[in-house]
Amino acid sequence: MTAIIDPAGPTSRIYFSQRLRLHYVDWGNPGAPPLLLVHGGRDHCRNWDWVAQALRHDWHVIAPDLRGHGDSQWSPDGNYSMAGYVYDLAQLIHQQALAPVTIVAHSLGGNITLRYAGIYPENVRKLVAIEGLGPSPRLQAERAKKSIDQRMRQWIDEQRNLSGRLPRRYASIEDAFRRMQEENKHLSPDQARHLTQHGVNQNEDGTYSWKFDNYVRAWPPYDMPDSDVEHLWSRIACPTLLVYGKESWASNPVEDGRIRHFSTAKVVSFDGAGHWVHHDRLDAFLAELRAFL
Repeated sequence: MTAIIDPAGPTSRIYFSQRLRLHYVDWGNPGAPPLLLVHGGRDHCRNWDWVAQALRHDWHVIAPDLRGHGDSQWSPDGNYSMAGYVYDLAQLIHQQALAPVTIVAHSLGGNITLRYAGIYPENVRKLVAIEGLGPSPRLQAERAKKSIDQRMRQWIDEQRNLSGRLPRRYASIEDAFRRMQEENKHLSPDQARHLTQHGVNQNEDGTYSWKFDNYVRAWPPYDMPDSDVEHLWSRIACPTLLVYGKESWASNPVEDGRIRHFSTAKVVSFDGAGHWVHHDRLDAFLAELRAFL
């Protein structure tokens, strides 16, 4: 069953990081413990509305738009590094004095917050990452076979292609809505419509385009070495819940061995769920989340 979204909704706010004007929504209740909800790639902060609605009376819920996503500013040079994303998260927590904070994050957001929790273990009270460990060890090994010159050439070619790629235009919200439904077959029509309405801007000619910057699609040519990421995972001191959908493409860390890098993590998998567990099995996810929190 899909929860009804409060029509009043949250309040939009702005903060700055590396000169970028970044957006987040605040669901009120500032006297309650802080809870950050961090979305994934090509998504937006309002994808958390059902979770936020369920938890807002017990928590001070804040949901940011990552740089290049939602209503946050796009990076002027088209670069979206993991270090930049981690810095933005660190700035939001620092500027709003949220630490120690509880975090629930999805996909790219999970990758960012897991690294943050290893850099600042004292700042995170509890952490839930929905399919947030990034590419599987098998995919990482395939990538490692390419030399840096090959990876740089591939990245340059990809950047050139993206520079000429105009945002896709949909004649109507209904067309964008149908594309949203194609992306995730588990979504109810109400969910897909809500995500679409908050995920598009209307262009001057009356068409609609997704809010995210096309450059966020590019895979960076280099990142932290795997050993450094695993070191950060090992430093996470708070209780950690790693969530997976049994119908997802993501690799389960229990099965691929990555769970060994965590000292405090528990893995839970959901039947009937793909990559967006918090949408596909909302009620079951909320029950698991409440018990963990």
